[in-house]
Amino acid sequence: MQLDEAKEQFIQTWGTLGSNWGINRAMAQIHALLLLSPAPLSTEDIMEKLSASRGNTNMNTRELIAWGLVRKELKAGDRKEYFVAEKDIFTVVQCIIRERKKRELDPLRRALEGMTQNLEGDEASEDIKLYKQVVGEIKDLTGTADKVLTYFEKAEKTWFFKQFMKLFS
Repeated sequence: MQLDEAKEQFIQTWGTLGSNWGINRAMAQIHALLLLSPAPLSTEDIMEKLSASRGNTNMNTRELIAWGLVRKELKAGDRKEYFVAEKDIFTVVQCIIRERKKRELDPLRRALEGMTQNLEGDEASEDIKLYKQVVGEIKDLTGTADKVLTYFEKAEKTWFFKQFMKLFS
């Protein structure tokens, strides 16, 4: 397999997987392209390589910047904006965890907080007991997930890999 073919396969695969990670296909493909690019790419470069519209490219590069996965670079004497992806995969994973936690886990935890308070009805009824049990277990699980993800988000790469390797030794 030629390098260009391998890169195209990676970009397509990353794009498909992106939708499973909470981002759209185009955003994931732009991220993949920038991950594999040794030099910063302009909006026009991205548009050309992915056959994407300017609006789609602009919107998705801005979102990648907001996630902390891409940064903007300027070249002296050039008015174009260039984009570079974070290449350290551990840092990429931390950025994705931080954003997914903020967009999914945090709102769920806030919603669950008030769901068992001021519940009307007979506290002894099986329906209310079951409801409180299920919601309570979900609250406990999301609380634990929050602690684990926060810990991983702040972990240093060397510490994490040392701890990870201990699991298998």
